[in-house]
Amino acid sequence: MSSEGGTRAILAALAANLGIAVTKFVAFLLSGSSSMLAESVHSLADSGNQGLLLLGGKKAAREATPEHPFGFGRERYVYAFIVSIVLFSIGGLFALYEAYHKYHESRLHGGAITSWQWLPIAVLVAAIVMEGFSFRTAIKESNRSRGKRSWKEFIRSAKAPELPVILLEDFAALIGLVFALIGVSLTLITGSGVWDAFGTGAIGLLLVTVAIVLAIEMKSLLIGESANPAARRRIEEALATPDGIERVIHAKTMHLGPEELLVAAKLAVAPGSDAAAIADAINQAEAAARATEPDMTLVMYLEPDIDLGPGAHAGAGTAAAAGTGSPRQGSEPDEG
Repeated sequence: MSSEGGTRAILAALAANLGIAVTKFVAFLLSGSSSMLAESVHSLADSGNQGLLLLGGKKAAREATPEHPFGFGRERYVYAFIVSIVLFSIGGLFALYEAYHKYHESRLHGGAITSWQWLPIAVLVAAIVMEGFSFRTAIKESNRSRGKRSWKEFIRSAKAPELPVILLEDFAALIGLVFALIGVSLTLITGSGVWDAFGTGAIGLLLVTVAIVLAIEMKSLLIGESANPAARRRIEEALATPDGIERVIHAKTMHLGPEELLVAAKLAVAPGSDAAAIADAINQAEAAARATEPDMTLVMYLEPDIDLGPGAHAGAGTAAAAGTGSPRQGSEPDEG
């Protein structure tokens, strides 16, 4: 994913959500609709989330330090995980609480919308249009890196968190607006605020579900995910191409950030190879692997070993430790 594409999607969502949040809150103050209150808090939480994603991107761009020698690329995952917590607590749990409160109030007092009855409908329709524009931008930017993957596969496998987060947020926002529109419309038709409460509760359940999905995906990235299968295959094949490298005994990869990949491998060399020939083969293997992933920064640690045949090194738990070469500064990728 191009980080520029992620930033465009974030800014589009931020602009839409700030405008929508203010409009919804004014509509709540004038009409008293709990669905409007839940939606205004949802839009406000989304605006804060987009700010967190921008902050995470800025912090992740810092240079590596002796204390953090692999840099700060994973900060993007940290802030995306915080987004899921904000969406769950401020968005989802607040909406469920408001639904509970509105339901009991409606059972006692009716809870009908008696003033500015037309305003919530108008605001929700306008919000659907604005949110649709933001969602369209996120889809357009995602399609640049999604390739032939389904949307589910894209969200599950994307290593850059911004677009999946914005896609899920915008999708939840659009469905939530539909729930609010149904709840408010039925309240206006029947005169019972119970429908408004049901709409608010549906919004809360939706946001909690999306937040849990986001938290699971971001947790996996925080723990450390390998490169996708196609990238792993390309790298392993490239490592075995130079003369002097018999085969790849084993290799491991892990994303240090969306655009930075740690590669550790043990490479089999022929018995009797001299040190200069081994060093040259290792350097060629590094260059070949980096050429397969031109949009990624590969941090590589390669260890040569005598080729004793397949199975002789089974049980070697970690790939190696002696580094050769320094990381190449890469450009922004589409997907690693």
